[in-house]
Amino acid sequence: MARTITDPHKAAQMLKSVTDASERVCFFGGAGVSTASGIPDFRSPGGLYRQKFAYPPEEMLGHDFFVSHTEEFFDFYRSRMIALDARPNQAHRKLAQLEEAGKMCGVVTQNIDGLHQMAGSKKVFELHGSVHRNICTRCGATYSAAWVLGTTGVPRCERCGALVKPDVVLYGESLDEQCILGAIDAISRADVLIVGGTSLVVYPAAGLVRAFQGSELIIVNLEPTPQDAQADLVCACDIAAAFDF
Repeated sequence: MARTITDPHKAAQMLKSVTDASERVCFFGGAGVSTASGIPDFRSPGGLYRQKFAYPPEEMLGHDFFVSHTEEFFDFYRSRMIALDARPNQAHRKLAQLEEAGKMCGVVTQNIDGLHQMAGSKKVFELHGSVHRNICTRCGATYSAAWVLGTTGVPRCERCGALVKPDVVLYGESLDEQCILGAIDAISRADVLIVGGTSLVVYPAAGLVRAFQGSELIIVNLEPTPQDAQADLVCACDIAAAFDF
């Protein structure tokens, strides 16, 4: 049975001890990693899915809604999915420091905010894409998140006038195969896998944890996950505080 720690100071001590002793750490993270940066998660009591909108958020983030209600999709996307004022928190910064020290196989993230890269991480596998890449559906021209925020209605390519789509994976769309392969490789090569800020209920992303063959699985999440019983250590505390070492 996994050992459970609720004290963030003790969790930080344990994470420091484990990462100090390892040379192959992989991190798999979700929305909870960025809550300390002011970006709401999805399923917590104050999360995006608990808020009231004209349509359910799960529906508005789907491929079918994007196709059939494109303008409404972009209204939601601009107001709720792009957070250009957000800055990396201690969890992002510590992971970047561990990579600089040569200890990281990679960061596998379900987030689309780009905060891992902003903190300095380079080996990042963005399973669900990024708001910072927006691509013309006809000519392939790319646009920044700031550019999208500066548009109204449905954004159109400045070169050819076609629809510009965010490079994010909507419900009903497939994950990028090369990204999946890179993530599986990073997870399978690690001797320590730290899972943080994710409920591990969104598939197929959550299923990638099964590729781990190393010696120590650590879960850092405020709420229980389906993988807690298989973990060697569960840190049920704030993730930014747990990485304060």
